[in-house]
Amino acid sequence: MKKIASIVFFAAISTGVWAQEVQDLEVQYNPNSLNPIPVYEQHYKVRVWRNIDLREKQNKGFFARNGELSKLIVDAVKSGEITDIYANDSLSTKISKADFLGRLVAQQAVSYPAWDPAADYYSGDIVTYNGANFSAIQDTRGVTPGSEQALDYWAPTTQGGGIEYLVSDMTNMHMVEDIIFDRRRSRLYYDIQGMEILIPGAKTNTGIDLSLGWFKYKDLEKLFRNNIPKAVWFNSQNTAQNKNFADAFLLRLFHGTIYKVQNPDDESIDDTYRANGRPYREGVWAREWTEMMLMEKEHNLWEF
Repeated sequence: MKKIASIVFFAAISTGVWAQEVQDLEVQYNPNSLNPIPVYEQHYKVRVWRNIDLREKQNKGFFARNGELSKLIVDAVKSGEITDIYANDSLSTKISKADFLGRLVAQQAVSYPAWDPAADYYSGDIVTYNGANFSAIQDTRGVTPGSEQALDYWAPTTQGGGIEYLVSDMTNMHMVEDIIFDRRRSRLYYDIQGMEILIPGAKTNTGIDLSLGWFKYKDLEKLFRNNIPKAVWFNSQNTAQNKNFADAFLLRLFHGTIYKVQNPDDESIDDTYRANGRPYREGVWAREWTEMMLMEKEHNLWEF
């Protein structure tokens, strides 16, 4: 009996140790990282948020005509290739596909009356039948829209349908990334966590930037690798060196202005300067100064 009790006791201890090891692994490795660096090998780490304007000359490779980065992502959501869409940069709270598609609508659809077989219709009248809109070609009564007999009386129309924002409107992206100095390899790494598609306020009905949603970069990198003909960073200087979007981000072939650095108050750089009564231009300078500070930090870390 004592032998059985001892076996049970040691089995319980082994299970507890294994569970602790699993938990430690989850803590040591960031699940959102593409190539996670364990915490015990991180000598320095800071999280930053960047604004990427795809209209900038340096970023135009991500926004080539019919090869836009934002178009690839939106199409992937519509087709179901990307299923996880997040509400914010925490990458924990999801939004539905319907919610995402609803944010794409710039002008809501107009509701037309359902077709009534007993009603008289005149040229130009629009009705709804079986979920589609039809426009009367000539005066009619009792002719069912969409039937073979209706070809001379009714024509399908897109009038009144919802209008989505154009791909050319989706010109901004936000990126959140961890800047980590690996003590073992003595090198600085940029660990992209997620990206957000934005429609700037100049293009929206409200005049306020519209967020379409956040995406884990791990999911986006997989999308880029699986869609090589579409995910092409266009090299305007040498098209023989066009690259996949994933490689372009890995090689840092983009320009993103830092607008926020991780801080206890969760304030952006502009928020901090406005709270202290400083003019807007000083906030702009501070963003560039922050970039320079990080470069200087990288230089100093090489001593390790």
